[in-house]
Amino acid sequence: MKNRFDLLIFDWDGTLINSIDWIIYCLQTAAREYNCNIPDAQAAKNVIGLSTPNAVKTLFPDADQETQSLIAAHFRKQSASKQLSQADFFPGVYDMLHHLKKNGYQLAVATGKSRAGLQEALEATGTENLFCITRCSDETASKPDPKMLHEIIQHTRTPKERVLMIGDTEHDLQMALNTPISSIAVTCGAQSAEILQCYKPLMCLQQPTELLNFI
Repeated sequence: MKNRFDLLIFDWDGTLINSIDWIIYCLQTAAREYNCNIPDAQAAKNVIGLSTPNAVKTLFPDADQETQSLIAAHFRKQSASKQLSQADFFPGVYDMLHHLKKNGYQLAVATGKSRAGLQEALEATGTENLFCITRCSDETASKPDPKMLHEIIQHTRTPKERVLMIGDTEHDLQMALNTPISSIAVTCGAQSAEILQCYKPLMCLQQPTELLNFI
């Protein structure tokens, strides 16, 4: 795969940032706060990557719209209460991003986070200047709709065959298929290789930094 790609689009949570356990805790706490059935860890993992409203609707389909809105607001507030730093990246990710940018790759982020949430995370980790464009679920369509990828590709004017999506969930990889562009899965986040391989990634990596061995 050497020299095959020019634009690398990363998911954020579970792909670059080791945040899955925190997201699960926040979802479970929000459910408890509003007397809803508390999702188990895997059920919570399965909605990571979706926009918060879509994640809440999926986890709590029997809750009325008002309760779903309250759960979503509680989740956002609690999730944002944790101060991120570069230490929250998976090992070696911060250096990997700098290496990739230095070597001429365009880097982008496509995430289910809100714009406010991602902006705070980028500033806290000192990585905003590494990405040529970032797209969030509250300013475009939620994964697995390909709209955010189309917007990134259009902004960078990169041919689809030169674009690679890197993510840790079925939503990331289905979005890539829907675009269509190539993808690589990482298994350090929300879902297993067994699940992710169903979405035809070029490969499944245990850690995101293994990417450096192949591009």
